[in-house]
Parts: sequence; structure tokens; C-alpha cells
Amino acid sequence: MTGRFAAFAASLVMTVASVAQAQDAAPAASLDVELNALAPSQKGCMMTFVALNTLPAAINKVSFELAFFNDKNAVDRITVLDFRDLPQGKKRVRQFDMPNVKCESVTRILINDTPVCDGPVAGECMKGLVTRSQISVPFEG
Repeated sequence: MTGRFAAFAASLVMTVASVAQAQDAAPAASLDVELNALAPSQKGCMMTFVALNTLPAAINKVSFELAFFNDKNAVDRITVLDFRDLPQGKKRVRQFDMPNVKCESVTRILINDTPVCDGPVAGECMKGLVTRSQISVPFEG
């Protein structure tokens, strides 16, 4: 009996260690926002973003204050974009037509703040923010 118990105990310890390692390797909860495309439009510049919410709660409403930089590395404009709801674990594409903005003049975009973040704990949208760009224009948070 002791041999079987020792084997069972050793197996249990290995299983617990494997579960602990898997939990440690799990990605951190985040709010991923990707700048996916900039395209000239009749009004100015159509901006396409892809967002994924892996925070512990659904986001009922979120907006981002964005700063657009020009070729002199100066802030050309600051605007707030309403990304609406971002359900937990689902990707959402959001497009914004920015009037009087020439896509080629945008050299960098910065998420300056999240003035509205309804759902998660206060401050969690900005704390969990992860940005990336699929195009040559840097996108920072």
C-alpha cells in the first residue's frame, strides 16, 4: 500500500506543479488596441482599429483620447474616439473618419487617456492597455 500511496502522492505533486506553471504562463488580462489601417477618405483620413478586451470584465463603453503627431513631432490634434462596448474575449473593429486630417501627415498616434471606461474597475482600462500598429505609423499607449 505504501508504494501505491507514494506513487499517487508524487503524481499529485506533479499535477499541482503543472497547473501552477500553466497559471503563471497565462497571459495577463489586457485591453489590446491595434492601429490596423489609415486610408484617405472624402472627409480626410479613415482610421481602422482592432480591439480585444481580455480584462476580467466586459466593457460597456470606452473612449480613448488620442493625440496625433505631425512630421515635426508636434501634436497636431487631440480628439476623443468612442469605441462603444468591447465584450470580454471578442475582437471588435472600429473605424473613424477623421475630417481635415491627411493620412500622410500622421507620423505617430498616442492614446493619452481613457476618459470613459464603464465596466472594469476604475483605472483598469488604461492600466491594462496594450497597443500595437500593423502599419508604419507608431501607435503608443
